[in-house]
Amino acid sequence: MSKLSGITPSGHVHLGNYLGAVRRWAREGGEDDLYFVADLHGMTTPHNPPKLRSLAREQLAVLIAAGIDPERVFVQSDLARELGALTWVLECTCNYGEAARMIQFKEKSKGRAGVRLSLLTYPALMAADILLQGADEVPVGEDQRQHVELTRTLAKRFNSTYGEVFTIPEAVLPPAGARVKDLTDPARKMSKSTRDAAGVVFALDEPDQIRRKIRRAVTDGGSVPVHAPETRPGMANLLEVLAACRGGSPSDLAGEFTTYGAVKDAVADAVIEELRPLRERALTLLDDVAELDRVRKAGAERARERGSHRLDAALRMIGAN
Repeated sequence: MSKLSGITPSGHVHLGNYLGAVRRWAREGGEDDLYFVADLHGMTTPHNPPKLRSLAREQLAVLIAAGIDPERVFVQSDLARELGALTWVLECTCNYGEAARMIQFKEKSKGRAGVRLSLLTYPALMAADILLQGADEVPVGEDQRQHVELTRTLAKRFNSTYGEVFTIPEAVLPPAGARVKDLTDPARKMSKSTRDAAGVVFALDEPDQIRRKIRRAVTDGGSVPVHAPETRPGMANLLEVLAACRGGSPSDLAGEFTTYGAVKDAVADAVIEELRPLRERALTLLDDVAELDRVRKAGAERARERGSHRLDAALRMIGAN
């Protein structure tokens, strides 16, 4: 069974991305699993091309630095020709109504002028990502489950209409990971695209930056640390981060401290140590341009080889060659 997971370079990788997904990919990924930087997905809304390119390289370095086998990592745009061809095939298989019903399209286009067509057709590109690589399972959150269901529909329709080419993937909910909240507003998740970075710890932040952000984290009324997400979400967030880095339960960890300041110091120490090897390896890779380019090229070639026969078969069966 093979899995496919991607991360979009809409901003710098943050602590929530790392603890909730990237670290798990490195620890639990199988030999046939693939991970990719979804830079083409970052073009569905207005973006800065040089920044997108830089963020894609940074995310590639972070994935490898986290311990994911370089042979299982690639950048989406390096397969742009293959994905472009397969996306067109799938757009010719998809109905307009199916694409327009996607909840994310409705939410992201609502009340906006000049909505890009790619925002509507994005699910066909996501389907191409999955079907080109023959993934059996796609770990996704609830917000992306509908897109995987559309992928299944398109794969079944193509196979029944033109001939068997595609594996029918299953959407699977990944194991519960750390749900890291914004340090300045624990009512919202930590986000790569937030405009205010004060509450976001980025994977490549300097240790002093990490410590400052955590010391300034919002806490709640009371003086004794307790893990009470409903009534003290700020302190609960800090204790959950500490548990994700050190192990143990947030409730048990709360009992080790008598002041909020002591919790913040412990969280800062734990996060800095958790991210230190990742940061050092990633910066070394980013400094070695030739090596990162070599790894990137090799990853693209392997992903291309893995999917080329499916693309060729799909084009042949639909009448394109």
